Amino acid sequence: MLGHGEPIRVREGERVLFRVLNASGNMGISLALSGHRFKVLALDGNPVPTPATVDVLKLDVAERADVIVEMNNPGIWVFGSTDDEDRNMGMGVVVEYANRGGEPTWSASVNSRWDYTVFGRPGATAAAPDETISLKFEKVPGGRGGYNRWTINGKSWPDTNPLFSVEQGKRYRLLLNNNSGDEHPVHLHRHSFEITKVGDKPTSGVIKDTISLPRFSTAEIDFAADDPGPTFFHCHHQDHMDEGFAGLITYG
Repeated sequence: MLGHGEPIRVREGERVLFRVLNASGNMGISLALSGHRFKVLALDGNPVPTPATVDVLKLDVAERADVIVEMNNPGIWVFGSTDDEDRNMGMGVVVEYANRGGEPTWSASVNSRWDYTVFGRPGATAAAPDETISLKFEKVPGGRGGYNRWTINGKSWPDTNPLFSVEQGKRYRLLLNNNSGDEHPVHLHRHSFEITKVGDKPTSGVIKDTISLPRFSTAEIDFAADDPGPTFFHCHHQDHMDEGFAGLITYG
């Protein structure tokens, strides 16, 4: 926690690998290391086709990233949330170069835009699916006990069960439509998927198990039905899942 405990101690010229997990139950996070940039090597444990360097690391609930930081700017720095309120409440840690002293420095990041497609395979399209399935996510305000109710194609858990059925060996494309004003970390159990489109931008090669869908956005993901058994599909934001944003994929 920022301001408590020992700092991360580094030396000039080192390349440091950070393996970062957003273990929150209901909050996405954007992280920056003042005076430095992140080279993203892997997402959700899978190497990306194009390691790319970014100013800000955006991780929705349950997302993971492996990043390299070149320690080439000696000083005492803050590695923490780009949100001032969260950082002031402790969301961060001090990074301290050898033989440097003073108060830790925080500076705002230059470019905070997050785009999965920059890590994809340039100019390559994903393999054609055997079947395409559309999934629309919506919110019904005050739908359960005065709180919200979440739906997938108009139904809430457990009425979504089964969400759809698959055949072993086939490749399925899910057209994800977040038709709500909330961000959703959408997670598929027991399988990994390939991101094939973000908005209207095709991509390929980025393999994940959780994808963050900003408010009123779309994406497409492909997965191979290669692990027979009941498979849970849900929003990893705990409140959204508890209030209906979940379904079970079955094998036929």
